[in-house]
Amino acid sequence: MSDRAALLKGIRAWLVFFVVCLVLSGATAFPLVNELRWAEDLLTRLSVGDHLPALMEWITRVREGLDAADADYPFLLYGTDWLAFAHLVIAVAFYGPYRDPVRNIWVIEFGMIACAGIIPLALICGPIRGIPGWWSVIDMAFGVFGVIPLYVVRRKIKRLEALTGAAGNPRVAVAG
Repeated sequence: MSDRAALLKGIRAWLVFFVVCLVLSGATAFPLVNELRWAEDLLTRLSVGDHLPALMEWITRVREGLDAADADYPFLLYGTDWLAFAHLVIAVAFYGPYRDPVRNIWVIEFGMIACAGIIPLALICGPIRGIPGWWSVIDMAFGVFGVIPLYVVRRKIKRLEALTGAAGNPRVAVAG
């Protein structure tokens, strides 16, 4: 296998991994009310509250809030539907780098910027919305862990770009 083919294979593997994670992250926002009920039930059966009472209290509080919203103001949950949809739409954008990584490196860089943006969002909006600090750390971890595969992909694309000489000729496309 040539260096170019190996790089392309690695880029695509990392992109598939990232897209699958993005889709799963988004898809879980649709059934949020039921998911929280299941999560609370599972954590109760596993006696998580004995070891992590703050986590159990937070899960219960969020579940109660979602139950109340679902019963009295279901239109509020439409926001989580849009959150899920946004994840799915963003995942589709990564088809561009999958098809032509060098030309579409900007999508990778956009994703990296979005991952970085999670941190100030969590630090600013978390306290405003009454989110516990330890939960904001979990939220920020999505940005930190999300940027890792994108960073790896960007480095590989830069190597591919140098290898193919596409930097000097923007019309050179990487066949898929």
